[in-house]
Order: sequence, then C-alpha cells, then structure tokens
Amino acid sequence: MSDFGHFFLPGPTEVRPKILQAMARPMIGHRSEEFAAMHRRIVYALQQIFRTSRPVYTVSASATALMEMAVRGVPEGPILSLVNGSFGERFARVAQRCGRRTRVVSVPWGDTHPLELVEQHLSNEHYAALTLVHSETSTGVLSDLHGLTQLAHRYGVMVLADSVTGVGALPIETEAWGVDFLFTGSQKALAMPPGLGFAVASEAYILQASSVPDRGRYLDPIEYEESALADGTPTTPALSLFYAADAQLADILSEGITTRWARHGAMLARTELWVEEQRAAGVQVGFLARAGERSPSISCLTLPPHLTARDVVASMHDRGFTIGRGYGQMQDSTIRIGHMGDHTVAGLTRCLNALTSVLSANA
Repeated sequence: MSDFGHFFLPGPTEVRPKILQAMARPMIGHRSEEFAAMHRRIVYALQQIFRTSRPVYTVSASATALMEMAVRGVPEGPILSLVNGSFGERFARVAQRCGRRTRVVSVPWGDTHPLELVEQHLSNEHYAALTLVHSETSTGVLSDLHGLTQLAHRYGVMVLADSVTGVGALPIETEAWGVDFLFTGSQKALAMPPGLGFAVASEAYILQASSVPDRGRYLDPIEYEESALADGTPTTPALSLFYAADAQLADILSEGITTRWARHGAMLARTELWVEEQRAAGVQVGFLARAGERSPSISCLTLPPHLTARDVVASMHDRGFTIGRGYGQMQDSTIRIGHMGDHTVAGLTRCLNALTSVLSANA
C-alpha cells in the first residue's frame, strides 16, 4: 500500500515518504564542507539518542558489520557470547570467524540470561569481552543491558552490545551505563531505509583497540573514531542514505527522544492488552517473552496449534497489512509484529484489529 501505517515487519520498518524523498537530493562531495556540516548534524542527533558525548560512527553497512567492528577492536583473550536467539548466535559466529576463542552461553529462545548464570562463567575464566543482544529481533526478548554491563565490568570485561531494535525505542544510557561498544541499524526504531549502521565506543574501548593488530581496514574502529572527530567518514559514504538520516534525525529530535521512548512503550502495552483480550475470548495466542522482558519495538507471538505463521501472514497480507513470520527455529509457530519507528498506537490498533479478524476466521 502507498499510504503509511500498513507495513509492520520487524525490520525494515516503514519509512515515511518525506524521508524517502530526501534521498533524491543531488550528490555532493563527501570531503566538502557541506557534507561535514551534515555529518556534524547527524552525529549530534545520534549523541542525543544514544545518550553519549562520545563520537557516533555512521557506517555504510548493515549492523552485522558492526558486530565485526566491535570484535576487531577487542584485545587478546577469549570472548563470552550470550545467546538467546538468532542474532545472538550471529554475534557469536562473527567472533569465531574473526579467529577469537568464543565460549557460547545459550538459554532457550524466549528467555534471558540470569545474572547469576553469567557470573558463574565470568568467575571461572577471564574474558576480554562479552557479546550480547539487547533487544533480540528473533524473539522480542529484552535483556538487562545495564545489569549485564555492571556485572561484566566487575570482572574487567568489556561489553559489546547489539541494540538494533533497541536504540530509539527504549531508554538507553550508553555513557552512564558504561557500555563499551553499542550499535544499531538505520532500518529499525530509527525508521530510515536500510543500509547504515550507527555505533558508539567508550574511551576505554578505543584506548585498548589502538594497540590491537589486525583490525582490518574497512571496519577499523580507530579509523572511524578519527574520521568522526574530523566530521567525516574514512571511506565513501552512502550519500543518499545520509540525506535520509539527516532528515529523519531532525524529526526525531523534534519529537524528543523521551517522547519517542514513551510511544514505543505505549505500543507494547497496546499489544499486551490485545493478547489479554484474545485469550479472554478463548484464542490461544501469547507472547514468547515473559512480562517485563519484552522489547517495546517488536512482539513475537505464539499461535494456536492449528495455525501456521505462513497462513496468518498471508491472510494479513490479503487484508492490506504486512507482518513477519517467526525467525529461524520458530518460523512456523510464531509471528512477529514490528511496532517501531514512526508507527503509532492508532496505526498498530488497525493492524491488531486485522489480526483479530484473521484469527477469528480460523478459530
């Protein structure tokens, strides 16, 4: 559909026409003062969103590249990877493919890692870094980034965090919490087209990374640190996507980041209420994640046993709405609704009403 408010994938999320139109601006030199001024605006806005005074890197790549960047800057030593979904698994594989000895600590999809479990591993061996997914897109589970960072730091371990569906959707205090490397992608709660990754590294991370050999070239965090401080990028940027980011970030600042957080929280609350209503009506639908551990940007819902995600998604498409099937091992038994970015409670309610119709027709 051409009008806004019908595309509820868990990423990429729907992008407003105004932001898409911004990409049609003419090209400029990426070493020009005009680009430098735009880069400064983008970094300033991202600092407000990440809640940091550190430079924020804008990388012309998907967020998976930033998993590799994060690992590349970690000093010698094993890495502890917390896995509770598909993207946690991906982060662990990235560390392994970078040649790092990696201990994977897995819990069932839909769960979080108890702090006492993580502490057992931290106390048994010294790790150079811990990888985690803050908001797990495959399951809709929200992990305790603040608590895990505090715990890891007590053992002298750096924290590398994927917050691809977290940044822009819920309160994150990157600098106050001391997260060592935090990243997101443009296509999720920030509601931009895919293709840009945003990351911020702590001063401690950068100081250690500067002595790490074999960091590579394209994803060297030191190069991005130096370039960001000089109002630029180390390589040719995806200029049209920068135009989109410049326009969207201005609107995010206008809305206010705390207001944006509250709107995402309200969309989660609306989905929770809808699930309660369905269950009261005898429809066996539920959340995969436990209450208090649900991401405000994405809901992963379990379906009645007689329904498949493929059929539900197809029926929703017939009604003009796009939602996602489950991911990986849960692709047939769950559906995912991405209530993030510039979506509203009113728009989400229309989507949920259509889903009610689908479930009722297949009761």
